Amino acid sequence: MPVLDTSSPRITIVIPTYDEAENITLLLEKIFSLPLSLSVIVVDDHSPDGTGAIVRSFAQRFPLQLIARPRKLGLGSAYRAGFQKALEDGADFVMEMDADFSHDPVLIPQFIQTIRAGADVVIGSRRIPGGSITDWSLRRRFASASAIWLSRLVLRLKTQDITSGFRCFRAEVVRFLLARGIQSDGYAFQEETLYLIERRGFRVREIPIVFRDRRRGKSKLSRKEILAFFATLFRLRIQAFRDRRPIAGRV
Repeated sequence: MPVLDTSSPRITIVIPTYDEAENITLLLEKIFSLPLSLSVIVVDDHSPDGTGAIVRSFAQRFPLQLIARPRKLGLGSAYRAGFQKALEDGADFVMEMDADFSHDPVLIPQFIQTIRAGADVVIGSRRIPGGSITDWSLRRRFASASAIWLSRLVLRLKTQDITSGFRCFRAEVVRFLLARGIQSDGYAFQEETLYLIERRGFRVREIPIVFRDRRRGKSKLSRKEILAFFATLFRLRIQAFRDRRPIAGRV
């Protein structure tokens, strides 16, 4: 069983789950086999496939906690709950990642290395040299690229991959985000948090990742989530207009 080294930064990974029983066992095994001292918080939205029970069994052997919620409450609210718990436990760095192996756990040390080198936020990017997406249709690639292009244009964002869910934050960034009262409960959480991060002037670094579409289980991205993404986009732009302050880029 890995032992947390109190002389090193405390690293916590937050993983939201819903019906990920086919993936969660192997994912946790790979995470805890890394040459890092870290802990994991799984936020499960009452998965009917038994994901929560699997996580509980792992928690007997590893530094792992389960936040079991009574129903499906959304990705954004899951991250807020996990982030809050990570801060309460004294995390110095907080990561977020998907449970379906779209994000390769082997890259986690690179995130930590980059944030220790001075970044406030590290984003695993599919949109910079070295980054890519596999297993997507041409239609899905076009739709994703168009949404990102529009969001970067409207919100004047510098980051190339604004929808990536593979991220690492310094604790002070997480405190800032939670204090701002993020409204997005779904996938638009990624867009809204990045907007707030850039506007505040935190130092953002992107590192290339290869995003692989899930092989097991079903995607949770619905038409409702897509509509919420665009609704959030225009809500944030209106908010920026009302604030009448320039939108800051990275420093």
